[in-house]
Amino acid sequence: MKISARNVIEGKVLEVNKGATTAHVRLDIGGAVVTASITNEAVAELGLVVGQTAFAVIKASDVMIGV
Repeated sequence: MKISARNVIEGKVLEVNKGATTAHVRLDIGGAVVTASITNEAVAELGLVVGQTAFAVIKASDVMIGV
């Protein structure tokens, strides 16, 4: 599959927490942790399990930071 996003970061799945419809997937990318909210259906289709290699694909027009 080809995608237009250029920010693709490889990591390992640390945790998959499923809710009613949405799951939070935590990915270790070299000591930092990225969390993504995806559908439970997407988790099943991707076969995501703890310890698996996966990729964070980041495509955003804005990045906001607050304190």
